[in-house]
Amino acid sequence: MPPYTANSEVRPVSPAPVTVVGIGADGWPGLAPTSREALRAAEVIIGGPRQLDLLPADCPAERVAWPSPLRPAVPGLLSEHAGRRVCVLASGDPMFHGIGRTLAEILGADRLRVLPHPSSVSYACARLGWPLHDTDVISLVGRPLGALAAALHEGRRLLVLSAGADTPAEVAARLRERGYGPSRMVVLEQLGGGREARVEGTAADWRDAPVDALNVIAIDCRREPGALRTALTPGLPDEAFDHDGQLTKRHVRAATLAALAPAPGELLWDVGGGSGSIGIEWMRAHPSCRAVTVERDAVRAGRIARNADALGVPALRVVTGRAPEALADLPTPDAIFIGGGLTAPGLLDACWQALPSGGRLVANTVTLESEALLTDWYRRYGGELTRLAVAHAVPVGGFTGWRQAMPVTQWSVSKR
Repeated sequence: MPPYTANSEVRPVSPAPVTVVGIGADGWPGLAPTSREALRAAEVIIGGPRQLDLLPADCPAERVAWPSPLRPAVPGLLSEHAGRRVCVLASGDPMFHGIGRTLAEILGADRLRVLPHPSSVSYACARLGWPLHDTDVISLVGRPLGALAAALHEGRRLLVLSAGADTPAEVAARLRERGYGPSRMVVLEQLGGGREARVEGTAADWRDAPVDALNVIAIDCRREPGALRTALTPGLPDEAFDHDGQLTKRHVRAATLAALAPAPGELLWDVGGGSGSIGIEWMRAHPSCRAVTVERDAVRAGRIARNADALGVPALRVVTGRAPEALADLPTPDAIFIGGGLTAPGLLDACWQALPSGGRLVANTVTLESEALLTDWYRRYGGELTRLAVAHAVPVGGFTGWRQAMPVTQWSVSKR
């Protein structure tokens, strides 16, 4: 059988639905009768070693541990046991940051029977008295720590799904780095089990004390006075980015993101990334937004990756190379931003050809040569041609005057 990919249409043959059973730290005693019956009736039970160890000895099925990496192995394992009664054992609610999503994508929802258990998030909110609908959840299981930064806002309550015993100390260190040292942290261990416990403190004074590997971290966000404030709207302060001057400035950046109009799940090409500000703010618009930044300079490319991690979107893909050649194998975009290199031979043509019908293209320039090029494309394809001018008040002797920044010509268009 060919290996599974995200776009694979291969679905393992299974005459009977695969049953997915959620289990908590309380193990077998905490399971509902329906879940116990499903596990006793199974011929094969697939799960992680920790979950499999929670089953009693009189559960007769063959036990199969997931290999690593997990996702590519799923189709092969299910095909290997096709025709048998298969149960998949999952942690908590399988459809909440669990194996249920993967199985639904591979098998189809009609081939699944899901028997959920309360998730660790439900347990945590119950213990803390936090309303679940008003609590943000960040998973660091198999994900980089940088994903935490985008959720940090004064007064918000976060639950972090921990990757292990070291995660609380790593989270505390990241909170201190981002100016959230006063935040209250509660580490909830073995939720729902007989060894349930909690460790409390602030990020500022957190010590690397041993905690159980099965933990959830609750954070009551508190920002230090003077710490950088990162809003949800486009136009982060310029000082939020490490840069060498190659930066789309704040007010122009806000106008550019408005023209690009990100929507959930969409993909952006940010061509001529500079410091990565456009791609980063695109991804901050919604957790499912994706972006690829193309930057020819290796030093700047490294800086883009660091900025993305610091601002909560470590999944930003950075491609080091010269456009248009570096665009050849990229996935089809929903929108393209060109922030530099407009006069490079074939760049605009390559971007236009890559854009599907309905896709958006936005290009900014400050030079007369590139402006002439954009004017020509505007005549051919329409859209909107705009000049953005920003002036800042500065001291002039004992008075105050305006200092004009270089005007930016912007072409934005939707492809018909």
